[in-house]
Amino acid sequence: MYYNWKENTNTEELKVVCNLIKNGEIVIFPTETVYGIGANAFDEKAVGKIFMAKGRPSNNPLIVHIADKQKIYEIAKDITEVEQKLIDHFMPGPFTLILKKTDKIPNIVSAGLDTVGIRMPDNVIARGIITFSGVPIAAPSANVSGKPSGTMVEDIRRELEGKVSAIVDGGESQIGLESTVVKVIDEIPCILRPGAITPEQIEEVIGIVDFGNGIFAPVEEDEKVESPGVKYKHYAPNKPAQLVYSEDEKDLIFGINRMIKELKGDVVVLGFDEHKEQIVVSEHRFICLGSKDNLKEIAQNIYSALRKSDELLGELVIIEGVKRDGLGIAIMNRLLRSCGYNYWEF
Repeated sequence: MYYNWKENTNTEELKVVCNLIKNGEIVIFPTETVYGIGANAFDEKAVGKIFMAKGRPSNNPLIVHIADKQKIYEIAKDITEVEQKLIDHFMPGPFTLILKKTDKIPNIVSAGLDTVGIRMPDNVIARGIITFSGVPIAAPSANVSGKPSGTMVEDIRRELEGKVSAIVDGGESQIGLESTVVKVIDEIPCILRPGAITPEQIEEVIGIVDFGNGIFAPVEEDEKVESPGVKYKHYAPNKPAQLVYSEDEKDLIFGINRMIKELKGDVVVLGFDEHKEQIVVSEHRFICLGSKDNLKEIAQNIYSALRKSDELLGELVIIEGVKRDGLGIAIMNRLLRSCGYNYWEF
């Protein structure tokens, strides 16, 4: 079933969707970050359907979504003062906190770990579904595992329709990148996956921040991870991709054009609006990520641009990168993973 709630949430349809969740089915729903594919977090069999629909490895943990902060204390325990400060400042929002889980959360949700990621979305539709379902919802991004996440239903409907019981269309995602995932280690917030909540924002609250493995380099194959989006291949287009960056725009444009010439123009370029006229590639092979000075716009467009690149012929996808600062950390994290860490800095 498909429900269009871009303008208004239909109360009768909301009841249907919530009953599906209660009865062990899975649904696709919008959040402010990306679309999620969710199930009752307390229902082991229902959560198993998520892994089946996505083709997701079972050792990749899920995030549990809530609509009321008080629910945290039902599914997590031993919350420290630092963790509470993070909850108070960043929930609701694009923020996930790794906490010690209670026995209410099945092992399938946490990939057998004693921790679970908890998030409170800042999206009316998501919060409504969670609230009226009466249960927390375990949900990864709505996409086939390894492919770009969905920021609009049009991008994911074809690959997931028939694998879920309902699709709720709430329009384009506001942020476009998955949440920032943090675990507090020795009283220091450690970013396991960067997102719209930046290191600088966390420092303002706690005074210090650290980074986990897997931000700009792959983790070891046998390493256990507590955050999704860290271990396995993610966000990748169908064809090989190359990420390029330089602080010198002239060097960057020269380097990209040299690559295009070597491949006789058989490329697709994901680049910035300001560089469109300078990059020597056919107009229909240039996909605009937005303005080079607008990181929020770039973040919102990444996944849809990667999906558009699959519709075009080309031997290689060349992607312009950004400075690894603020929101740029999250952008480069996603682009590096989409390229399989194929990265050139001119």
